[in-house]
Amino acid sequence: MIPDSLKQLLSDVDGYQQINWQGRDIALFKMAWGEMAISLQGAQVLHFQPTDDTSWLWVTPTPQALPGAIRGGIPLCWPWFGDERYADESPDRNGPFHGLARHAQWRLDAVDDHAEGIEVHLSPVDSLHSQLSARVVIQANAQRLNVELISENIGEAPVKISGALHTYLAVNDVHQCRLEGLAGARYLDKLRDFAEDQQQGTLAIRGAVDRIYHTNEAVLLSDGQRTLRIAKQSSDSTVVWHPDSELPSDTPADAARHFFCVEAANTRLDPVWLVPGAQHLLGTTLSRG
Repeated sequence: MIPDSLKQLLSDVDGYQQINWQGRDIALFKMAWGEMAISLQGAQVLHFQPTDDTSWLWVTPTPQALPGAIRGGIPLCWPWFGDERYADESPDRNGPFHGLARHAQWRLDAVDDHAEGIEVHLSPVDSLHSQLSARVVIQANAQRLNVELISENIGEAPVKISGALHTYLAVNDVHQCRLEGLAGARYLDKLRDFAEDQQQGTLAIRGAVDRIYHTNEAVLLSDGQRTLRIAKQSSDSTVVWHPDSELPSDTPADAARHFFCVEAANTRLDPVWLVPGAQHLLGTTLSRG
C-alpha cells in the first residue's frame, strides 16, 4: 500500500529507474518477479510487491515534507533504537529519536539484476559516526524480501549500539490480525512503563500495542486474507507496534488500520557491543507464510 502519486510513477517504469518523489530520490524497480521502491533518504524500502500479489509494505498517504522521514516501508533505526542513545555522539546526547540513518542521504553502490531477482547495495553519502560505518543489502525476488543492515566498528574502541528494521506490514485490517510464534516469550510492555510479562498463545490486536519480545524466532502474521512469515538474523528482540487511535500526525485514521509493525531489533534486551574491526548484521526476511 503506497500513495497514489508514487503508484502512478511506478506504473510508468519498465526495468530500473530513479525518479524524484516528494523531494526525495527514489529507485524504482519493475521486473518480471515484481516491484520495489527504495528511498535514498534513509535507504528505506518503501514498496515490495511480488508478481500476482498486493504490496507487502505500507506507506502513509500523507508523508512529512523534508527533512522529515517517511512513515512506512522499512525505516532503518541506527545506530540506536528509540531513545536508547548508546552510540549518540551529540554533545547533549539528544540525537534524533531512532538514530541518524533514516534521515541521512544514501547512495546506490551496486545493483545486481538477474532473471530471478535483484540485489541492491547502499551506503551513506556522508559519515554518520566517527567509529561506525553502515551499509545495507537488499535482496528481492518473487518469493521473498531480505534486508540486511551491516554495522562495522572502524574505530579504536568498543562501541555499544542498538537498532531496528522498523517494518510496516500492509494488512487488510489490523484488528483482524493474528501474530503466531510468540507464545511463551517474555516481553516488555512499553505502554505499562516497560512492565515484564509473558505471551500466552497467539497475539490478537485489540487496541494499542507496543512491546519488545525477547525472542529470535520467526513469526507468522495473518490478516484473514494473507499470511506473511517474518524471520530475522542476529536479533533477540522482536518489536510489535500499533498506536490504535493515538495516531502520529502524518497518519490518517482511515489509513492506520492497514498497517502493523513487526520489527527485527537489537534493544535494551540485546544491545550489541562492537569491538574494533568487528561487524554485526541485523536482518529481516519477509516471505509467504
